[in-house]
Amino acid sequence: MTPTMLRQLWTVIETTQANMLLKLDDANLVQWLLKQIKQQRSLNSDEANIMSDYLHSKLSLIRDLAQERQSVWQETH
Repeated sequence: MTPTMLRQLWTVIETTQANMLLKLDDANLVQWLLKQIKQQRSLNSDEANIMSDYLHSKLSLIRDLAQERQSVWQETH
């Protein structure tokens, strides 16, 4: 996975509402994030598989970050 792809992926994660990242189950979250990336750039099947594997390995981190963002938002509103 290229640095550009990683940047795009994490930008999508960071700009997605926290509740969206938290409400989907693992499989649907990975598919939803892949779909968002595919709307920005074309992915061949190898790239999609690599990104899917990467997302599966980072699900805990993604959810932890989303939970933190949600907590901060709730404290300020």
